[in-house]
Amino acid sequence: MTWRTMIFVVFSVSLPAVQALPRSYRDVEGRSSIGQRFSQLQENNFKAIAVIMFAQYVPGGTFGRAVQMADDVTALAQSCAAAARDNPDCLKPLDRIFLDKICQEENLPGVTDCCAKKDPDRNDCFLSLKNSSRGFGSPFERPNAEAACKNHSQHQHSLTGHFIYEVSRRHPFLYAPTILSVALRYDEMTKNCCRSAEDPAQDLEECFRRQPIKEDGLRQEHTCGILKKFGERTLKALKLVQISQRFPKADFVTVHKLVLDVAEMHKDCCRGDMLDCMRHREDLLHYVCTHQDILSSKIKKCCEKPLLQRSECIINAEHDDKPAGLSPHVREFIEDQGICERFAQEKDMHLARFLYEYSRRHPEFSAQMLLRIGKGYEDLLEECCQTGAPDSCCSRGEEELKKHIYETQSVMKTSCDIYKEKGDYYFQNELLMSFTKKMPQLTSADLIKFTKQMTAVGAKCCQLSQDKLLPCAEENLDLVLGEICRRHLTDPINAGVCHCCSSSYAFRRPCMGKLELDENYVPLPLTPGLFTFREDLCTTEEEKLQHRKQEMLITLIKHRPRITQGQLSAVTAAFAAMRERCCRAARRDACFATE
Repeated sequence: MTWRTMIFVVFSVSLPAVQALPRSYRDVEGRSSIGQRFSQLQENNFKAIAVIMFAQYVPGGTFGRAVQMADDVTALAQSCAAAARDNPDCLKPLDRIFLDKICQEENLPGVTDCCAKKDPDRNDCFLSLKNSSRGFGSPFERPNAEAACKNHSQHQHSLTGHFIYEVSRRHPFLYAPTILSVALRYDEMTKNCCRSAEDPAQDLEECFRRQPIKEDGLRQEHTCGILKKFGERTLKALKLVQISQRFPKADFVTVHKLVLDVAEMHKDCCRGDMLDCMRHREDLLHYVCTHQDILSSKIKKCCEKPLLQRSECIINAEHDDKPAGLSPHVREFIEDQGICERFAQEKDMHLARFLYEYSRRHPEFSAQMLLRIGKGYEDLLEECCQTGAPDSCCSRGEEELKKHIYETQSVMKTSCDIYKEKGDYYFQNELLMSFTKKMPQLTSADLIKFTKQMTAVGAKCCQLSQDKLLPCAEENLDLVLGEICRRHLTDPINAGVCHCCSSSYAFRRPCMGKLELDENYVPLPLTPGLFTFREDLCTTEEEKLQHRKQEMLITLIKHRPRITQGQLSAVTAAFAAMRERCCRAARRDACFATE
């Protein structure tokens, strides 16, 4: 079968079929053999996932090579499932079979060193390649609308196959179910946009803007970053808070079980074991949807959706209502005479019960803030449970808690007040001035990208009611800060950023907020080419002009990190006057060169 024919079969059959993956593999203990996996997933689903895995492991390869390798592995799986169970290859772990296939291929880019290693070092080496290939090549570009519609009408299945391949290689840690789900949405989007292309009121380019790949990939990469940097205990604490907020009626035992299952799933997914990742995700969804009566009244419609859409729906569902009669306080964790004994005997479980009880009562708090509250409670008990501590020691915890809540809410309110006053562009400029001083080592492109993302958080969250502001703002800012920290890991920024990214997940946002001028930074020297004024400053395209002005603002601060607000205002006024003068001049470039 040629790869072109195979792609037609895989993506014309498997995309709808994968919405209802069989549940039979839920009962399989441990890691399944390739033959079992094939029987559980069926041929078309197995092939689609194999293409994704090869694209993620060898992002510098080609579409055709990925499809051919997937075809070869699927043929082996089919024979193992049918009759060849005694074949030694059928007994190999699935990840080893995939890596053996890659290493048997000739002239695949960048895999020689990894293929020279033995397992498990070989697998670790390939996972490190995944890390180094994040964002491989250029980002997935939004398609030209007219060309996409023409291609879709003539080559629908091949187009979807290429989409899956390109998304997979650019997002090496994006879960296979998510990629297939996004592909379904992409295919549906293309159909809808192209169907309405003849409507003069339909903006075709705008229709093609709606692609959620970036956010899906960022959230998953973010979770893996937390697990890798701060460990399983931190990830479990975060998931405990989030699940307790989402399902406040669930008892502690049920929530604790879900936390362990979710953490185990993320360990598989972040390790790159995509098939076990899928198995864990489906197990989890099955449990949640078959225990709605004890979990939530808000997920019924989600559980009726096809499998690939179910997870996203549950994540975005409203938090369930708090149980009637739930007291607003958790005084038993402060006033009970036996707390020190319980803390000494089962520290982590006692802290988990506190986080569970506090989180289910406070959906208006961000998960990160609740983790800080949990750390404050732990520190309080460490101090107050020592021999000789005063009886009143624990009682001061409530005052410290109120102080932290007030400070966090004040920071968010102040930021939103500034955003509402200044709007997107000028709010981003405020952030640019602050972050260029904190992180002058970043490129202009990085600084503009990160501050634009932060500005988008303001646009999204500052319009919300007070009870939704904090979780929206801090949890979305946390995604941006996570991206900055991953950027730091690949290319260190400075000691201050290193401290904030390494010391504590819960306190990362306040730590970044307290960073000031990097005292070790050597300012850019003033050279003739440092500031270049060109005719493009006269553009009437506001977005391009704003981008050029932001680049110059960054350069100015990198040259004069201690510039005062008064000096900056004077420079801004002088620049505006120069631009107006030169853009009216007959010889614009000559005018700018003189300036």
